[in-house]
Amino acid sequence: MVNLTIDKIAVSVPEGTTILEAAASVGIEIPSLCYLKDINEISACRVCCVEVEGEGKLVPSCNNVVQEGMVIHTNTPRVREARRTNVELILSQHDNKCATCVRSGSCQLQKISNDLGVLSVPYKSDLAVGKKSFWTTTFPLYRDINKCIKCMRCVQVCDKVQSLSIWDVSGSGSRTTIDVSGNRFIKEADCSLCGQCITHCPTGALRERDDTAKAYSALGAEGRLTVVQIAPAVRAAWGEAFGMPTGRATVGQLVAALRSLGADYVFDTTFSADLTIMEEGTELLQRLNAGDLKDQPMFTSCCPGWVRFLKSQYPEMTGRLSTAKSPQQMFGAVAKSWLAHRLGIEPENVYSISIMPCIAKKAERELPGMQSAGAGSDVDLVLTTRELARIVRAEHIDVEQLADSPFDDPLGNGSGAGVIFGATGGVMEAALRSAYFLTTGENPSADAFCEVRAAENESRPWREAAFDLAGTTIHCAVASGLANARHLIRAIKRREVHYEFVEIMACPGGCAGGGGQPVDGSDREKAASRGGVLFSLDEKAELRFSHENPAVKALYNEYLSSPCSERAEELLHCDHFAWQMPQTGIHV
Repeated sequence: MVNLTIDKIAVSVPEGTTILEAAASVGIEIPSLCYLKDINEISACRVCCVEVEGEGKLVPSCNNVVQEGMVIHTNTPRVREARRTNVELILSQHDNKCATCVRSGSCQLQKISNDLGVLSVPYKSDLAVGKKSFWTTTFPLYRDINKCIKCMRCVQVCDKVQSLSIWDVSGSGSRTTIDVSGNRFIKEADCSLCGQCITHCPTGALRERDDTAKAYSALGAEGRLTVVQIAPAVRAAWGEAFGMPTGRATVGQLVAALRSLGADYVFDTTFSADLTIMEEGTELLQRLNAGDLKDQPMFTSCCPGWVRFLKSQYPEMTGRLSTAKSPQQMFGAVAKSWLAHRLGIEPENVYSISIMPCIAKKAERELPGMQSAGAGSDVDLVLTTRELARIVRAEHIDVEQLADSPFDDPLGNGSGAGVIFGATGGVMEAALRSAYFLTTGENPSADAFCEVRAAENESRPWREAAFDLAGTTIHCAVASGLANARHLIRAIKRREVHYEFVEIMACPGGCAGGGGQPVDGSDREKAASRGGVLFSLDEKAELRFSHENPAVKALYNEYLSSPCSERAEELLHCDHFAWQMPQTGIHV
């Protein structure tokens, strides 16, 4: 332990602790803009500087470790003046039109500027204009160069956490900026659209393409039936956008909000998560019995960010993906076929909106093969959790005062197994519950496969487990975060490990930590706590097996016949070879 004094408070912390962390341990906040623990500790912004007795210069607290006997002052006049000057210099190259920024209220630069009492910028404004500021408006990921503060977070997150290196430093000196690496346009890059660069950006430099205007138009249209589906992970996080603790705002309140916005029907994507389990679980058993999994596993396919990653980095393994569509796309296909038939309306008159924790879903709905119902795109519009929050806020809906409203029938019925789709390991666990039933005709314990929730061990950045299905051992692996996925794939390709079934989610922690989830400006990683909410909902659910979902049973009895039937293949499965990703050519 190292003993020191910070702002006259005696502090004792382990050796190797940074000054920033030591201060935080006793409740002293040192502002910073670029710091991300173990990811970006480069002191680029210099906002976190402090005064250390005996040192002539101010010291950045984010990458300097404590020493025995240190006496540190975090808020002296000298520190405040330096901090203010640094922030003013950053603001001189920043578009300060906060009123039109999606991050207004959750922007870390805005907060620090307000805390420092910055009312004007004494330096000449230096913003990019013309071609320098151009960015496509059609790609799901949007970047505003004039809001970028060159903190390097996006570069480091994409490199270290996701291993794609989409972003890089461009230019030099005062012309230094961040741009797509390799002098590429973003549409030419192998971006997975995971959105982790967005959730880790301290300002509004990165955001999703805004589709809220389309939502307003659809929700107010006459002569068209607007159906909205809510992804499992959204229910755990949506209230955070209104200052509520994780999990406090209920999905019933969200249903009520969507009804007040004008939605004709509000359904639960948990229904189609259960449907995905039936299709994917059946496919797993078919491949297993056919000997297709002897050398390489079947990968889950419900995460479009992961699918984009595999197709760009390891295109030769595309055939290892399950052909089952994601729950979002299965829902869209069913809504414009079975549901439309049940309601007695033409599929063309159904407008399908998804509320998702992900920006890759925006690209997924546009892919070839996602128009299975024959009425245009099966999903017409995808909104992130953040976009939904902006719409709710614009309508002046008091979220905390909303009374719970139930989902509509029949696509509003879901099991606990479908709910945990939103957390890493949840797809695997749900699939194994039903695979066991499909193999033995009996239900296992609902918690029989919770081993896949265990944390990664130190030797491998993924989880693994083996389970017995009627005498056949299924070896499983679960990974979240694309850098972890890359490690796993390399091990599989080198035959260092062997699995029959592998679940991968692009975002660390799964959809709960998705790139479309609320950002509160605190840099706190919330995927684990959101995932905990989903697992808790599963434990409390009356129905915990996908194959027992009465709505899913009705769909098969009335329309699809059985999992992986000819009609199910047509509506609920896709051809992953029907489209291509830009490829790096450097995958190993």
